[in-house]
Parts: sequence; C-alpha cells; structure tokens
Amino acid sequence: MAKVKLNVRGLSITEKVAKARQIVKALTDNAFFTTPQPPLAAITTAANDLETAFGDAQTARQTAVTKTSIMHEKEDLLESLLRQLAGYVESVAGDDESKILSAGISIRATTLATKEPEAPIALSATEGDHDGEIDLSWDTVKGAKSYVIERLPTRPRRLHGSTKQFRSSLRLQWEGLVSGTRYWFRVAAVMSSGQSGWSDPATKIAP
Repeated sequence: MAKVKLNVRGLSITEKVAKARQIVKALTDNAFFTTPQPPLAAITTAANDLETAFGDAQTARQTAVTKTSIMHEKEDLLESLLRQLAGYVESVAGDDESKILSAGISIRATTLATKEPEAPIALSATEGDHDGEIDLSWDTVKGAKSYVIERLPTRPRRLHGSTKQFRSSLRLQWEGLVSGTRYWFRVAAVMSSGQSGWSDPATKIAP
C-alpha cells in the first residue's frame, strides 16, 4: 500500500492553513475520493479557525509591545521624580539621618566597593536547524560557574522575560519559538561573587 507524506509538522501556521485549503480544493468533487473522512467542511472550518486565532495572537503581541513601551515611559517618569525628591530630602536633612528616615527613605549603607563580575561579550543569535529554533553563542568569561540567558519580547531595558540557567557551555539552542517573530536575548555570567551585568543584546527573527 502506498503511504502518504503529509509533512505538516515543520510548516508555519500560515503554511498549514494554505496546505489544508489546497487539499480541500483537490478533494472537492474528486471522483476517486467521494466520501472524505473527516468531511472537507470540517477541515475548512478548522483552517479558518486557526487563521483567525493566529491573527488574534499577532494583534495581541503587538498590543503587548505597545503597552510595555508605555509602561516603561511611566516607570522612567516615576523614578526620575523620586530621585529628585530624594535629592531634596538629602539636601535639607544634611547629616541628620533621623530626618531622612522620617521621610520614608532609607539611608545608603557605607560598604567597601566590590568589582562587579565581567559581563559576557560577543553574544550572537543565528537561525537554528529547525523552525522556531535560534542558536546563541558568546565568548567565555573567566571564572564563570554558569550563565543565565534571558529572552525578551522587546529590546532590553528593565523588562524581564523568560530565562534559562545552565553550566559551562558557551552555546544554547532556544527552541519552541514562534516562526517569523523577532526575539531579543542577553546573557549574564554567574560567579562566586555574584551575577555579572547583562551583555549587549542580540536579536533574531525565528525561522
């Protein structure tokens, strides 16, 4: 018996919808296949529903990006105003710590300066071998015990996203991404003295 090759697993959503409609068109009034199971109408409905859901998801992602940008603007404004207010309190209070505490503001502890661990450099993002995969690599950081990779939906500011932590390797394959979507990544080294700052970001559209 001849075996069919459907091969839809590796297709994008839009390609799957197009494939389904192509098959429905080919089977409509086909003299060889008079009673398709499941019915062609069910296939058409499922394809239409998937296409609609995909469009809704794309719209929701764009809305989330816009709202996140607005949130950052509001966050920056509040921080700026609070810093101005803290400067005012400090200038009026002088060396009187009790006055500063009475304003609901903490007093900065005097500690010996410690050197922040060196952040990784040369982070690159390239297409993986399969759809929805992006390969990440970077230069080694001396003394690093492990690394933390962060994936973000927009260019990194203060926003946090999905993270993965792992040991030793200077390469990571991030799977399960949405094909055609742009992603941002950054990496930090974890040492005995703590976590380094984040690397410069790298960005790539998932294949």
